[in-house]
Amino acid sequence: MSSLWRALYQVSPNLFPKGPDFVTPESKLIDQPKFQVIYHETDMVDSQLLTDTGLKNIQMHVEMARSMLPGKFSHDKNRPDCLLKMVKNQPLTRADCGKDVRHFEFEFISSAIKYEVGDVLELLPGQNPAAVDAFIQHCNLEPESLITVHPRVMESAESNAPNVPIKLKTFVELNMDVASASPRRYFFEVMSFFATAQHEKERLQYFASPEGRDDLYQYNQKERRTVLEVLEDFPSVQMPFEWLVQLVPQLKTRAFSISSSLSAHPNQVHLTVNVVSWTTPFKRTRTGLCSTWLAKLDPQQNTGLYIPAWFHKGLLPPPPPSLPLILVGPGTGCAPFRGFVEERTIQDVSDRAAPIMFFFGCRSEENDFLYKDFWLSHALENGVLAEQRGGGFYVAFSRDQPQKVYVQHKMQEHSGRIWDLLLEGASIYVAGSSTKMPSDVRAAFEDIISREAGVSKETAELQLRRLERDGRYHVEAWS
Repeated sequence: MSSLWRALYQVSPNLFPKGPDFVTPESKLIDQPKFQVIYHETDMVDSQLLTDTGLKNIQMHVEMARSMLPGKFSHDKNRPDCLLKMVKNQPLTRADCGKDVRHFEFEFISSAIKYEVGDVLELLPGQNPAAVDAFIQHCNLEPESLITVHPRVMESAESNAPNVPIKLKTFVELNMDVASASPRRYFFEVMSFFATAQHEKERLQYFASPEGRDDLYQYNQKERRTVLEVLEDFPSVQMPFEWLVQLVPQLKTRAFSISSSLSAHPNQVHLTVNVVSWTTPFKRTRTGLCSTWLAKLDPQQNTGLYIPAWFHKGLLPPPPPSLPLILVGPGTGCAPFRGFVEERTIQDVSDRAAPIMFFFGCRSEENDFLYKDFWLSHALENGVLAEQRGGGFYVAFSRDQPQKVYVQHKMQEHSGRIWDLLLEGASIYVAGSSTKMPSDVRAAFEDIISREAGVSKETAELQLRRLERDGRYHVEAWS
């Protein structure tokens, strides 16, 4: 910016009558926050709205809180499609194997949703109550205060936003990610205006400056420091709640591929979730907010916990029963294909369904062979994954032998049968990690088409692109 000011000054000095290096006094640099918080008297609010724990009221509380979020959201986005209750929390991996993947089953509580295989479920995660309480206490907030939050400049599109007060603590719980997400640079800049300790003010100003950018990255992003941790590191800072509403990262929903068929499990939806954890450069353990929260829930003890949920179309369209399928889903990429197999098994009862070839991959047969019994049972003689029917189930264990074996290697072993299915009109579905897997699998398909059809790699690539255009090659990958 300084370079820009100097360049403009050379073009037209009268743009900067005091020179391009003149600095506006610090006290004038901070503007008003973009949002205002209005506090309401308790006796002016319907007490039933605050105490009723009925399902409709819970949904309404979520909608009211989310509608006050900074940013523009439709009311359909704010209101959950339904509330879910967890009924099963089952580990799929062996304890102490270095991974924790779980199978979760939920029942519809408020209203049943008609979803399809390949759809995506979004959940609003709960936050650690101790962290929420610590944040509220550190910021000298009154948790039982009744508030509404509004943009300081009301736009017409927001003028019809719900205006029902909610408790401040409820707003924080449902909207403000205080103990998972890291704040942005502007958070540190605003903090510097409210720091009363000189050494803290100088440190925050340094972090917010161009010179301190690298140190801020090391302190904040690399270590994934949370809002609560940053505030505790600078105890003299007391930011007004309006600024916190604006600057604390929003609590976001988390999206998961659905791993069940509604036909097989009426009134239920299932998820396959990798419980995320990692170590920072300073050897601090970090965990994923939603996956860790789900893993700690006990269906027997949390019978009254209702989880807000939204359903969306995914990138994997549900296939008709007459369509042969080639599925590739290593690790938790198998999640949507569990639903595909369940659905096709139901369809197979009334009319013989087309075959499925499924290539699954994991590290070890002993440690993380997810849904082993499920796949093997459907690969028996009459199952939809049976080789006798033109399908098959093939597993690549990457670490059970000296050389690494991945799904693309198993695909090469069965290239002839893959080509036969493609000639029969099969569609390809690929799901899993967005690292190297999707590109390696695509390269394997190109090799197979090139070898089996006797064409060049360039022609094989063109054929694969044609499959994409025709809606016969689908990929759903996540980081």
